[in-house]
Order: sequence, then structure tokens, then C-alpha cells
Amino acid sequence: MYDLWNKLEALKKLRWVELSHSLNNSSPYWSGIPEGSVELCKTVFDWGNPMLECRIQTFKFPGQFGTHIDFPGHFIKNAPLSETYGVKDCVFPLCVIDVTEKVAKDQCYAATVDDILEYEAKFGPIPDGAFVALYTGWGKNWPDMNALSGIAEDGSENFPGWSLPALKYIYEVRNAAANGHEALDTDASAECAKAGDLACERYVLEKGKLQIEVLCNLDQVPQAGALLFAAYPRIEGATGLPVRVWAVCE
Repeated sequence: MYDLWNKLEALKKLRWVELSHSLNNSSPYWSGIPEGSVELCKTVFDWGNPMLECRIQTFKFPGQFGTHIDFPGHFIKNAPLSETYGVKDCVFPLCVIDVTEKVAKDQCYAATVDDILEYEAKFGPIPDGAFVALYTGWGKNWPDMNALSGIAEDGSENFPGWSLPALKYIYEVRNAAANGHEALDTDASAECAKAGDLACERYVLEKGKLQIEVLCNLDQVPQAGALLFAAYPRIEGATGLPVRVWAVCE
């Protein structure tokens, strides 16, 4: 009877893939965030209360916790924060750049422009407004913080990520809207060490773009043709927020 209802029924017959990690009080977060910043599902009103038979919980967490979205104001002073973005900014064509074979040989691998060009030779140009996800296989390390950070015997961090030229290509040659990855940081650890800064992340946010970190299950979605949806609480003034992310695939 109603066209949108019929379309939803057809849409639900497609394949839906969870791209965000489940969170609990033991989930890892960046060591620079003060201890005690996570307190999930604390009961503050319990069963048996004569006022009302129900349970109410409170939640405390950093904006950059688990699978999360970063807004430009996370790294850039006076740049847009969470309230700037509307619901139409939360759905994207999804492009997945697979560099797992290269990461298997070098866990500090930084995706290159050639990796993007190889993708486009197979699947066509990255479309306007795309979400470009870097698939490294690193999601398998969740929730082990040392494994996510690639901690070596000497205490150094070793993990894959983006290079600055690759990000410049997807945003300046193509007109992507956002990027994402499985690691805790945008920058491959070697790139960060060379720059002395998270230069890749700073570039993305300075461009006014969005990014989602600590993704998972990128092996379960096609490299082209899917849609990515992101949903987060409508909290004003946030530099970042935990996000529920999923893909809808043919």
C-alpha cells in the first residue's frame, strides 16, 4: 500500500553487516585518557523501587571509545563538532581498499596512492561522497590493546594505516566524504613516527571530513557497491562519539 514500506521489506532481504565492535567495561581505550573514564550500565534506579518498577542506568565513556566517529573539532580548534552533521551525513557509498596481503608482510604498512589506483582499476572511480575504508585485517586484534597497538618487545607501537598521499588522493582528486580503518589511529605507526604527529588524522579533520576508527568485519562486505550507515547519540559539542556502523550489501 505504501511505497516506502514495500521498499523497506525488500531492503531487509539484502545482507546487513555489523561494522562496529561491542563495548563493555573492559573494552580498551587510548592510554592518554584518564583511568576511570569508562563506566557503562551503572544502575542508578533499580527494580523494587516503590516510585516505579523499572531499572535506569547511566553511562560514562570517552568520545573516542571503541568504534567511534571523529568530527573536525577533535584536532582542529573551532572546527565543526557533532551538531553540525545531519542524518543525510550518516549514509555513504562504501569503498573498501584491501591491503591485507601487504600488511601480512609489513604490519606497519601505510596505504599508498597506488593501492587506491589498483582499486579504481578494478571497481571504477571512488564516487563523490564516498566512505573509503582501509581493510588491513587489524580488526582481529580487538579487544587486546597490546595487539591493537602492535606493541613490540622494545615497547614500540607497530600497526598499519593510511599515508598522507593516499588520503590526499581520495579527498582532493576524488571527493570522498569520510574515511575509516580498523586500527586505533589513522596514521600507520611508521608514518606517525616520521611526522612526529598524527599528521594524517590532522589532515582529514582539517579538510572538514569525517572518519570512523576501530571498524570490524570489513572482510564481510564487497569492496564496491555497498552502503555504509553510521548512527550515534545526538549530543551537542562532541569531538567524537562511539558509533554503530553497518553496511547493506547486494
